[in-house]
Amino acid sequence: MLLVAITAFGQEGSSQHQSKPFALGVVEELESKVLSERRILNIYLPEGYHANDTTKYPVVYLLDGSADEDFIHVAGLYQFNNFPWINRVPKSIVVGIANIDRKRDFTYPTHVEADKKRYNTAGKSAAFISFIEKELQPYIAGRFRVNASKTIIGQSLGGLLATEILLKKPRLFNQYIIISPSLWWDNGSLLSVNTELFKPGFEQQTRIYIGVGKEGLAPSEAPRVMEVDANLLAEKIRTKKGKNVEVYFDYLPDENHATVTHQAIFNALRLLNPVPTPR
Repeated sequence: MLLVAITAFGQEGSSQHQSKPFALGVVEELESKVLSERRILNIYLPEGYHANDTTKYPVVYLLDGSADEDFIHVAGLYQFNNFPWINRVPKSIVVGIANIDRKRDFTYPTHVEADKKRYNTAGKSAAFISFIEKELQPYIAGRFRVNASKTIIGQSLGGLLATEILLKKPRLFNQYIIISPSLWWDNGSLLSVNTELFKPGFEQQTRIYIGVGKEGLAPSEAPRVMEVDANLLAEKIRTKKGKNVEVYFDYLPDENHATVTHQAIFNALRLLNPVPTPR
């Protein structure tokens, strides 16, 4: 009986110190007919989110949104910036789109033969954009309490895709955070796209952040400089944009292609959400 009592006491004591999982968000699986595959979504829900409330939230769509990519630190940036004592951004839902083949999903067809051989699955961005428009956005809108505000964040090839959406389907999002975009793809052909964004009839309020570090030559056959291409994109938008479009260019010389993302997003949240000047 003494042995039983000691054992029971030990079990009771250990149960009081059991670890619990630290939940940052939820994981959803979306079966895509467009892509013919199942996609993993890592979703951060802000503090106070309740499915039965009437409050609706902006949605941030994060490319490279796997748990071992950018999801955790970007969700943290939004959580930090909507602390009440900072209050820079509204409480937001962050949807991290986990990768399967980013070279396939984030690039459009190229005419550069060397890149066709080097990246043999590339060139299917049209299908991925269709997935975002026709399946992902409706799924999130039907599953969570969302408002009309939609942001996309992309870096490197993800920045290329975000730029492609901006120029070809600008109404899909009203905020774009584009970081170190791989505009060298197809020898910079995206910079020549004729876009609705520049037409006088484009009335959607759209804010664009373009950030780039000290990055140098791009991995392209023809010599292209990442900073120059990013600046060309910003200048083209700045000179041709309508009155409802704002663009911010941010050069971060202390960062490189590997380190720029976190600081750039932090800067973007400040620039895209300016604190009103007291009267």
